[in-house]
Amino acid sequence: MTLLTVWPDTDASQVLVRTEDAEEIKGELKQLGVRFSRWPVVTGLPSEPSSDEVLAAYSSYVAKVVETEGYVYVDALHMTPADTPEWTSMAAEARQKFLAEHTHDDDEDRFFARGSGVFYLHVNGKVYGVLCEAGDLLSVPANTTHWFDMGTRPDYVAIRFFHDDDGWVGNFTGNRLAEDFPSFDELSAAR
Repeated sequence: MTLLTVWPDTDASQVLVRTEDAEEIKGELKQLGVRFSRWPVVTGLPSEPSSDEVLAAYSSYVAKVVETEGYVYVDALHMTPADTPEWTSMAAEARQKFLAEHTHDDDEDRFFARGSGVFYLHVNGKVYGVLCEAGDLLSVPANTTHWFDMGTRPDYVAIRFFHDDDGWVGNFTGNRLAEDFPSFDELSAAR
């Protein structure tokens, strides 16, 4: 189940909201201009699927988002754990890239076909931690301050939507706020 946790941005020990209710999550996020929806999870994808395999499995859903939101480029990626030093190093590097607070000039739409990750949105003096799981589509509006944590052992398949083929370019704020809030691993363990 998806989990939304909201804290004041000054105190990660004070939980203002904690819910797994999809409609409540949708309502809280809508106030921020964030779209949240759920799609049925397609079973039978390979453990390390190609982008084409994932997009084919979700083609009708992807087509609706592209039509509604005007995206011109869509891809899918996966992080599948392996017990090798190379994978461990690559996963740590990928995780670190997104842990710092940043914005994008474009919306960040991501659908989780497998696995999970946490988007942290820093808006109006609060931090909204959205632990997304398989079936979740989250759209973070352009210029929304946020960070993303895939955990120390990332395991997910995600579809990404772009308005141009440059992808998301991070505009980092330099704020170290992300260090003060529970990580993906801590949120997952506390469930």
